[in-house]
Amino acid sequence: MNQQFAVIGNPIEQSRSPELHQAFAQKTGIHLNYVKQLAAPDAFKTSVKAFFTQGGRGMNVTVPFKEEAFALCDVLTERAKIAKAVNTLWRENDQLYGDNTDGQGLVAAITALGWPLKNSQILIIGAGGATRGVIYPLAQAGARKIVIANRTLSRAEQLVQDLQQAVPQTTLQAMALNELSGNFDLVINATSASLTGEALVLPESLSFHYAYEMAYGKASSFLDQAKARGVKYADGYGMLVGQAIESFSIWHGVKPELQDFLD
Repeated sequence: MNQQFAVIGNPIEQSRSPELHQAFAQKTGIHLNYVKQLAAPDAFKTSVKAFFTQGGRGMNVTVPFKEEAFALCDVLTERAKIAKAVNTLWRENDQLYGDNTDGQGLVAAITALGWPLKNSQILIIGAGGATRGVIYPLAQAGARKIVIANRTLSRAEQLVQDLQQAVPQTTLQAMALNELSGNFDLVINATSASLTGEALVLPESLSFHYAYEMAYGKASSFLDQAKARGVKYADGYGMLVGQAIESFSIWHGVKPELQDFLD
């Protein structure tokens, strides 16, 4: 009988997780069944419980339930603790385990592009959950300095305060979005600007070599500006595949090659 996996969220129709996990399974010779599961806003906990009670092996969690999944876990990985959000669940010894593979997915995608992370200076625009989830993996990958720029400066400052101890080897700094300037190796857009259609204006006083948009499949004023400057750029599809591979390897103990699924 095929092992049962699912991705849970609301909305869930847009999720590409089932096709990715089926593709990984095919490549690695693993038999599984992976479905999308829509949960009502107040039914997340009961849905997760029912899934594992009925023999489910592993579950991915997407918007808006990642923080709730974090609160539900008995055991958390280090990166999940720091992210305060969980996107990968599994059961072991009657305990619910949680991990956050988003940041590792981003690191894998950037590495696959051949962009340097070791000793790099990175600017992340946005101070929400997406940013919190990637700081630790970027620091582990060797980032020397990470600047978080946000419209509300206090949110960026709070994030720096929360995370600096977890990444002692990396300098964290907060910056107001309207004061953007400086030289960076990489700029990452972690705001929802491309999803909401908001314009994100990058001033001339900001220079960078690489631009990564966390969202994928949408028009992005951020990437348009990167193109206009002639810098290398990419959208978040590689991150999506990378985080899915990381989840897959947690559940199955085998890690497909990211590059095989990007072409």
